[in-house]
Amino acid sequence: MPYTPFFNDAQVETAVAIRHQLHQHPELKFEETQTARLVAQRLRDLGYHVTEGLATTGVMAELDTGRPGPVIAFRADMDALPIREANAFEHRSQRDGLMHACGHDGHTATLLLAAEAIIAQRDQLCGYIKLLFQPGEEGGNGADKMVKAGVLQHPQVEAIFGYHNRPGFPVGQLFVKPGPAMGGNDTFKITLSGVSGHAAMPHLAVDPIYVGASLVQQLQGLVGRHKSPLEAGVITVAAFHAGDAANVIPGTAELLVNIRSDRESSRNALVGKLEQVVAGVCAAHGAHFSMEHQHQIPPLVNDAEWSRQVLAIATEQGVSPDIQQLDYMPTMGAEDFAFYLQEVPGCFFFVGNGDSAYLHNEHYDFNDAILPVAAGMFVALARSLLQRR
Repeated sequence: MPYTPFFNDAQVETAVAIRHQLHQHPELKFEETQTARLVAQRLRDLGYHVTEGLATTGVMAELDTGRPGPVIAFRADMDALPIREANAFEHRSQRDGLMHACGHDGHTATLLLAAEAIIAQRDQLCGYIKLLFQPGEEGGNGADKMVKAGVLQHPQVEAIFGYHNRPGFPVGQLFVKPGPAMGGNDTFKITLSGVSGHAAMPHLAVDPIYVGASLVQQLQGLVGRHKSPLEAGVITVAAFHAGDAANVIPGTAELLVNIRSDRESSRNALVGKLEQVVAGVCAAHGAHFSMEHQHQIPPLVNDAEWSRQVLAIATEQGVSPDIQQLDYMPTMGAEDFAFYLQEVPGCFFFVGNGDSAYLHNEHYDFNDAILPVAAGMFVALARSLLQRR
């Protein structure tokens, strides 16, 4: 993959070195203190105004050109995962049980590389840029916390952009899915309460295992008969815990239910009717229930016009030799960038990582060859949207 026209060899080599350093020292959600210090110092050295401690460990860098123009934001995520790395290369994790298994080390290095090129061109730009280095994407809803910390205000951001690497797509392929692009994620803990009893006398008990088994079956009816077949969604019962003795009907059972949806209407069809189905099944068998909504990320929906502009700008400025618009969702995995898109329009694009192991896998590694492509997209956006007239 040749370097894009936005960076020289030395700049890319520095970005690769930073990426490897981050990979060696992964930190979990809201514990990214060392990562945040590295990011903040690098940005200060480049000349940005830097704010630390946002949403616990988040960093924001601001560039005010001093000339009127649009206000745009770029985002990278910084946190790692509780996975023991199985790779043997030199930059493998030095922290046992922690690993950058999703490429957030690469996303952070990408935006730092873009930051260097953007500030070097500040005299040719107008408007205002915010670079957001976000904690807690992996299950922490860090984006929501960054929004609540005010990163999209003062001045008000007009459009926001981010990206994710995608294993299984050609190295350096840049692609965009307008509209629904990643799934929403809702997780519920459902506790079923019955009446315990002897396994030989089920008629004297209310068996929560039987009720739970019925519920597992009935939930699929929401997908098959309440959600439009033209929309995407899936319900997974990811855990079912009950009982510990062969001759006892337990009094309670616990289920973890995970719901994925591609847009608000499909989410309403699944999440919106979950409690109604649980209540109906329990009522039919004389059981009771409680529900805890443990986690929620909305579907990621790209603005159609900004998606078109990202593709056009990428093509015009030669960001990648392989630029695609997808007409299907590349994944139902969730991404908390969706919280930003609920507040302001924008586009979350993707860059192919090649035939690497898949995300959240112990053998995964971010492909350094895509750094100049992904960073080049941010630079191209800044050049085009903030071009000085």
